[in-house]
Amino acid sequence: MNRKNLSAILPIAGLLAIMTASALPLLRMGHGWFGWLYAAGALLVLVGRLLNRVPKDCPLRLKRLLRMEVWTALVFAAGAVFTFLNDRGGNDWLAFTMAGGVLTVYTSIMIPRLRSSAPKAEK
Repeated sequence: MNRKNLSAILPIAGLLAIMTASALPLLRMGHGWFGWLYAAGALLVLVGRLLNRVPKDCPLRLKRLLRMEVWTALVFAAGAVFTFLNDRGGNDWLAFTMAGGVLTVYTSIMIPRLRSSAPKAEK
């Protein structure tokens, strides 16, 4: 697989793993290993976002949104850390998951919108 395919597949697989791991404690299941699943998903999202290159000729707002996706992956990684620091029953990981989810929804709406309205470079 090439870099472009990996940068598209890894974040999707990671977000599915994060979603599954987030549902497990809410359904009172998988208490021992949900943190590992969440951390694996966060790692997949982070690697996939880091493999995605920002085009040099795209508008500044689109560049910022693409960089925001990397920061979103770091928010999920911080949430993964808090899944392991959940000694006293805290739900800090859930706050990071919701923040990352909001940023993911925003970027997934705005990036295609800006890509479709960006002027095409002539060859």
